Amino acid sequence: MEHWSVEDYKNFTNQDKIKKAKYRANKTSIDGHTFDSQKEANYYCELKNRLQAKDIKGFCIQPIFILAAGLKYKPDFIVFNNDGTSEIIDVKGFKTKEYIAKKKFFEEKFNLKIKEI
Repeated sequence: MEHWSVEDYKNFTNQDKIKKAKYRANKTSIDGHTFDSQKEANYYCELKNRLQAKDIKGFCIQPIFILAAGLKYKPDFIVFNNDGTSEIIDVKGFKTKEYIAKKKFFEEKFNLKIKEI
């Protein structure tokens, strides 16, 4: 039978308490920007390539929209298309109740649709 010290036992039990990423998304940094998931970082790289190919005029990362006093919505990107239109993009792996409520409020207030990737 193996005997553990108090320190060994604490280390063993603390393994389960190491904070894991919410919804299994791993934060990823590219070009000094930290993205909430690899999927979001990949979309950023896709936008950079589209911009370089002149497929789009530009894009903005995580703009802030004020929905009401103390209530903000921050989509992942706004993409500015060559034809003068723009798209609000949210890269989603999982839709929380909070996101669904903010999306509905945003779309009604600004009369814009959010495109989910």
